[in-house]
Amino acid sequence: MELLSSKGKFFPNYKCDTRENLVAVIGGPNSDVDLNMADMLYNYKIPQLSYGSALITDNKMQGVFFHQMFPNVDHQYKGMLQLLLHFRWTWIGILYLDDSNGKRFVQNVLPKFSQSGICFDFIDKIPEPTFASNADVMVDYGIQIVKVIMGSTASALVVHGEIQTMAYVRTTVCSSAFFDIPVKTKVWIMTAQMDFTSPSFPISCGIELIHGAISFAIHSSELLGFQKLLQLHHYLRYVSFNNSSGEKVSFDENGSLVAGFDIINWITFPNQSFLRVRVGKIDPQAHTGKVLTISADDIIWPSKFNQTPPRSLCNDNCHLGYRRAKKEGRPFCCYDCLPCPEGKISNKTDMDDCIQCQEDQYPNRGQDLCVPKKISFLSYDEPLGTSLAIFALSFSFLTALVLGVFIKHKDTPIVKANNRSLTYGLLISLLLSFLCVFLFIGQPEKIPCLFRQPAFGIIFSMAVSCVLAKTITVIMAFMATKPGSRMRKWIGKRLAFSIVLSCSLIQTTICAVWRATSPPFLHFDMHSMTEEIVLECNEGSVIMFYCVLGFMGFLAIVSFTVAFLARKLPNSFNEAKFITFSMLLFCSVWLSFVPTYQSTKGKYTVAVEIFSILASSAGLLICIFIPKCYIIVVRPELNTRGQLIRIND
Repeated sequence: MELLSSKGKFFPNYKCDTRENLVAVIGGPNSDVDLNMADMLYNYKIPQLSYGSALITDNKMQGVFFHQMFPNVDHQYKGMLQLLLHFRWTWIGILYLDDSNGKRFVQNVLPKFSQSGICFDFIDKIPEPTFASNADVMVDYGIQIVKVIMGSTASALVVHGEIQTMAYVRTTVCSSAFFDIPVKTKVWIMTAQMDFTSPSFPISCGIELIHGAISFAIHSSELLGFQKLLQLHHYLRYVSFNNSSGEKVSFDENGSLVAGFDIINWITFPNQSFLRVRVGKIDPQAHTGKVLTISADDIIWPSKFNQTPPRSLCNDNCHLGYRRAKKEGRPFCCYDCLPCPEGKISNKTDMDDCIQCQEDQYPNRGQDLCVPKKISFLSYDEPLGTSLAIFALSFSFLTALVLGVFIKHKDTPIVKANNRSLTYGLLISLLLSFLCVFLFIGQPEKIPCLFRQPAFGIIFSMAVSCVLAKTITVIMAFMATKPGSRMRKWIGKRLAFSIVLSCSLIQTTICAVWRATSPPFLHFDMHSMTEEIVLECNEGSVIMFYCVLGFMGFLAIVSFTVAFLARKLPNSFNEAKFITFSMLLFCSVWLSFVPTYQSTKGKYTVAVEIFSILASSAGLLICIFIPKCYIIVVRPELNTRGQLIRIND
């Protein structure tokens, strides 16, 4: 009011002379002071320049005469958010002065922080001091604030206030020593509105609290010739000029200085002095993503952190191979870490969901990387494939050797007594059965896939039908010996040939229908094995596959039944006993094959089928032909009609 009156006189609203014409007023460092002054200066149309915190007024006309030497405060908040995200401080505490600016900060700014992934351990207010404030109440409230701060698990603490705010906090922290409150090291992040160099507050206590702190300051450069003052123009709203450091000075449409902020690192010393070091800046004119520029290596952190950027998280990051799971009743920054489910990975920290590997990949042991699956099939290079191939070759050679022995001794009684044609047919079928194993070993290909199961089915049906024909021939021969029997005309090669041909034709027809409707095909099985792609021959129609097995099983059961009934018939070297045992073994192998085949996966299903082929074929070969070979080769004196009848008796 004295400024608006004559020199040395105090007459409000009166101008007694014109010697002192007030051009402008430089406001105080506090927004409340500026606001009170603006109410009066507006009436006299006198502009006010404020260097303190940003003033926000609802009176637009009043705002025309208010010019802030403080940049748009939104730039500071954006820079603060970028700073928190840069150091991954997502779990922070908030202290704010309980004034209009502080409330606006909490209501308008903090929700934007939350949208960007920042969580708050606490949001506490500092009471705004007044002349009527009770000192005891202020101290008690301050102690409660210190308890909240020191009990917090957040390492980063944002303080929003005015010049007196940090002095109040420092003083309160100093007082906490009398209340046995342990002091924890925090990284203080302070707004540009606060000024620690104010002589109004003592700095002898609590100065170490701000060691390593980070604050924002109005961007400034060293001005050459500062003694030649610039701070006035008749049209301040539209002023635009370059200062002596070459930087442009202007105001925006809201009367705020168009400028950015410096990021200051506070370093304290044992002699109670401190140093402010510029370590970065906020440039609101920069492109998105480049607003914040900071040299993290130049920052001096609080001593406790050993010069490593502190972590301020609600809990540790979820490592690779884990995903985040929200904790009920806790902020979204607080979560549990759960292992990724089978078949999924997480290749980044703190992933909300694990990633499903592609079909041709699988997770590694740590579930942080998808590894390409290897193509798998039963090959000759692996021990299992080699072993099965050796067994198949050995039994093929043994079968060929037996066939050679029988051909060489074709006119001997033991060979003639058991129908040479059926014997040769059975041995050839067994030889082909052993050889068809090689259609199952090695890398599957299109043509072998089409024919390996039908070939196996037809060859085995021929073998079993030969056994059935031999058994029926024994029964017919016995019945033909009875006086007046008409069975003599059925005995001979025609009956045996008819049985073998009809059974083989039925199985061939089944295979032909299978081939025409849903034939086997080459298939890459991505799902059966976790770490392998199984290159296999898909059977096409599972029903037709089991029809082939079913018919073969039917022939085996009939052969077993007939042989069992004929095992005690008198005949020259009646082989029904050997056939009974061989067919019992045959049926046992293939009955156990079905559940085993369905329960195995990958190349091992092929191995199960090969084993069944080898076991059943070897059973027929050994049970039916090895006793005969023993007599032919080792005991030739028994290979006579008289000896055979005696043996049978």
